[in-house]
Amino acid sequence: MKNKKLFRLGMFIFLSLLLYSCSKKGTQDRLTIDYEKYTMENGLEVVLHVDKSDPIVSTAIMYHVGSSREVPGKTGFAHLFEHMLFQESENIPEDEYFKKIQNAGGTLNGFTTNDFTTYFEVVPKNALELVLWMESDRMGYFINTVTPESFAIQQNVVLNEKRQGVDNRPYGHTGYVIDKNLYPEGHPYSWQVIGEMEDVKNATVEDVKKFYNNYYGPNNATLVIAGDFNPDSVKPLVQKYFDEIKKHGIVEEREAMSVSLYESKRLYHEDNFATVPEINMVWPTSEEFSNDAYALSYLAEILSDGKSAPLYKVLVKEKKLTSRVIAYNNAMELTGSFTITVRANEGHTLKEVENAVHEAFRRFEEEGIAQKDIDKVKASLERQFYNAINSLFYKSLQLSYYNTFTNNPGFIEKDIENIKAVTLEDVLNVYDKYIKDKPFVVTSFVPKGKLDLVAVNSVRADIIEETIEQASEVELPESDTDEEIQKTFSSFDRSVEPPQGPDPLLSVPDVWTADLSNGIRVYGIEQDELPLVSIELVVDGGFFLDDTSKMGVANLITDIMSEGTENKTPEELEDEIKLLGADIYMYTTNEEIIIGANTLSRNFEKTMDLLEEILLEPRWDQEEFELKKIKTINELIQSEANPTYIASIVMKKLLYGDDHIMAYDTRGNKSSVANITIEDLKAFYEKNFSPDLTTIHIAGNVKKDRVLGALESLEERWQPKEVVFPSYTIPEPVTESKVCFVDIPGSKQSVINVGYLALSRLNPDYYPATVMNYKLGGSFAGVLNMILREEKGYTYGARSGFSEQKEIAPFIASSSVRSNATMESVNIFKTAMENYRQGISSEDLEFTKNALIKSNARRFETLGSLVWMLKTMSKYDLPFDFIKNEESMVRNMTPEKHQEFAQKYIVPDKMIYLVVGDAQTQLKSLKGLGYGEPVLVSYRN
Repeated sequence: MKNKKLFRLGMFIFLSLLLYSCSKKGTQDRLTIDYEKYTMENGLEVVLHVDKSDPIVSTAIMYHVGSSREVPGKTGFAHLFEHMLFQESENIPEDEYFKKIQNAGGTLNGFTTNDFTTYFEVVPKNALELVLWMESDRMGYFINTVTPESFAIQQNVVLNEKRQGVDNRPYGHTGYVIDKNLYPEGHPYSWQVIGEMEDVKNATVEDVKKFYNNYYGPNNATLVIAGDFNPDSVKPLVQKYFDEIKKHGIVEEREAMSVSLYESKRLYHEDNFATVPEINMVWPTSEEFSNDAYALSYLAEILSDGKSAPLYKVLVKEKKLTSRVIAYNNAMELTGSFTITVRANEGHTLKEVENAVHEAFRRFEEEGIAQKDIDKVKASLERQFYNAINSLFYKSLQLSYYNTFTNNPGFIEKDIENIKAVTLEDVLNVYDKYIKDKPFVVTSFVPKGKLDLVAVNSVRADIIEETIEQASEVELPESDTDEEIQKTFSSFDRSVEPPQGPDPLLSVPDVWTADLSNGIRVYGIEQDELPLVSIELVVDGGFFLDDTSKMGVANLITDIMSEGTENKTPEELEDEIKLLGADIYMYTTNEEIIIGANTLSRNFEKTMDLLEEILLEPRWDQEEFELKKIKTINELIQSEANPTYIASIVMKKLLYGDDHIMAYDTRGNKSSVANITIEDLKAFYEKNFSPDLTTIHIAGNVKKDRVLGALESLEERWQPKEVVFPSYTIPEPVTESKVCFVDIPGSKQSVINVGYLALSRLNPDYYPATVMNYKLGGSFAGVLNMILREEKGYTYGARSGFSEQKEIAPFIASSSVRSNATMESVNIFKTAMENYRQGISSEDLEFTKNALIKSNARRFETLGSLVWMLKTMSKYDLPFDFIKNEESMVRNMTPEKHQEFAQKYIVPDKMIYLVVGDAQTQLKSLKGLGYGEPVLVSYRN
């Protein structure tokens, strides 16, 4: 994560990831602040929040340093330094950070933004001291372990992260162009978090040491501990591990640095991967927590979100220029920006789109807004608040965030007060102040050779693109393994890993079930910690029931069924859902159609009434149907620009063959969607929607009798019918490996997929095979990732796994690697799998067991995780205690059984090796893999 808008999401999504305490569990008392904060002598600020809902603890350390503390010529360093802190420290050996936390049943990561860097862990409560030991070691005992070799590896990892996330994807350079032109030269936001390629390549170990000394002192950090712990026991541990770390570096407080544009700037770029044009219109605005920032977030919602929004009405509904308009205000520490993003439908220009945006602005000015628009935005906040605090992870992040930027972990109360205080007049005022007739930056990213699509009066953007031949790596210096690490003085022996104590006992939530007279099976879990309910109604079939001649019908059904009912227009239905503060959604998977909802428990019955109305009284609105077809076709066109998507869809075709439905995208293809009529949707609905194929999964603050009462009408009105499921022939297994290649000329990375059709989730071998795969590619510490990322620096990540569905599903090992490391990387996949078949060490097997068993403490924290458990149980007919059964399988896994499963399911000589990349430079070399001439295959959606 490298942009703070992903952290704050337009002010709303994470705003109340804080503290909800009630005098009695399950009551709806007001949000209160329940924390303790103190400052240690070395300046470290510590925030403690006790929440005993689950036997886990979440920790976060936020350093007040991001890319905005860098200087030109040294960009990307905050993010690069974040990578370094996962390597080793004086008392934590190399590559042990992830392994030790995963071995304890936890998860960890970090991220860098413009203004801060955060490291976090979520672990079973008995591993808290382990986390404090490790976090203190990299805070105070890290710098002496940095070597030129370890630094060069992470430089290469970051370079490949940039190639994967920026250079090798459509519109990847957009942020670079915007920030270079929105902010004046030298402004701290004028460069990207990931930095310039040359700056990352030229960074030195001395730069690391200087950065550490300047910014990574305890006096520039906030430590948050949230979860199931005793503060009286934890405070001495914090004192023990952090107190003797000396303060260092002075991080100066900064005032807001607002910017002004004196004229609009208009730029374009011919994008090697784009298939349709995209426009961004960006205005400079105000810094975070300013009064204007709150109102600007409302403005973004009102302009773009929903069927009454002027941008939607003009661009989507009336002119059909796009299927989606995105608007958001990104308020950061120093200043902010307001962005409108539109990806045009095929056949339309960005000139048309820009003109339509201004037309929508005029309509907004003429028609104004109603108090109802303000109320709809506010109505959704309460549900968002409670959903956010459903996770200790987000609580710890937000506590650290508030403390870092307001010096008050309890700023939530003021933040919520400020949000609720926004008025209609405030929204109109910020529109006039920042948007109306104001200069802005506009970027046009268009497919190669399509300059006729750019916005008027645009000039070419100054983007330096690395060629495949230029895609070099930082040379790894020879390792000096004999050099002894100089240890920093400590008052106790920090090399001793603290004991963890007994593991928390697995406590599987109580599940209730009910069978309705029409065949619906209901699964529920009552959890009364928060006034929320999550619901998912699942109808078996989904894409599997599509006719291969008209693929995409099931997907279009779920797109259109929530667009109004017999008695409600699309806009009326949307308004009713929003005013309830609820969220209702539908989607299609390979094997199901899912209708879901998330709502406040007090609105449960009203939400279920709407869900029933959507299910049984579809509107079949012709206008909405045409809009959804346009949207789907253009999404498919856009997917053609994504090498990772191309790899996945071509791999499915190679594995399943042309005649099996699972070989295709659930959305269908451009031709099939174009030929679908609304009558096809009606026919599918009448033929394939039946209550005896339906399960309902409910988790949250609602009792069984209340659920069954809310379902009485659905039980009475919806009667079962016979549904015929097609039968597909499973292709013959791969008997001899072959190499296939999809050409994307100029691709800076190669996407690698290796796999075969393995087994169904219904196969009793499925879970043991998943356990077997864990050390190969099921975790960060897996063999594939450790070689390709941590040892070679060729990729940002590598993984492997078995897909989960009733129909036979593939095993896939995958990565995106630097283009000129393609052949070596494919060979690493092959060799690593061959070696894995020979068995793993007892230490690696013990790591697998610990990681999988102990992580169950984190398995039931959120309503989403509870609904997932219910869905898994119902779909695969698993017992209520299936998780305990899985634990037993893990405990009973022996080295011999592990090897038996590896030899049965990891067979590299009977797999398809697919590479999506630049054929001119990479195709021929793949013959050296030993599987014959590589086959060039075409991709056409």
